[in-house]
Amino acid sequence: MEKYYIVDSSILPESFDRVIKARNLLETRKVHNVSEAVKEVGISRGTYYKYKDLVFLPDEEMNDRKAVISMMLRHEQGTLSKVLVNISESNASILTINQNIPIHGVATVVISLDISHLNGTIDDLLDKLKQSNIADNVQLIAVE
Repeated sequence: MEKYYIVDSSILPESFDRVIKARNLLETRKVHNVSEAVKEVGISRGTYYKYKDLVFLPDEEMNDRKAVISMMLRHEQGTLSKVLVNISESNASILTINQNIPIHGVATVVISLDISHLNGTIDDLLDKLKQSNIADNVQLIAVE
């Protein structure tokens, strides 16, 4: 089970801060590629790729938070509907749903959410989906 924490940066390796700086350089288009970004902040490409999807700064505006989750759903009538009810009960709003066609009775679903008014934590929502026995391989892909 994945767990998320908010911690003081002083206890974390300096490379985490540098990964965030490199990602910011790329997002603001101050550099053209990952090689330039990691050279600018003084980390290896391997360090960047290892942590780029795992370390984040909290938004200054916590009012507009988004998350992307993925899961595998059995191809049974009402399965997606049950997932949507669980999400709704957690007070998250669905922004997009992408579902692949079922292969071998299982479909991959990726859902982007507005979690600004989420009851509890994103971990609570993921645990709820995992324990519901309607979704397998529930994962947090990204959070903003």
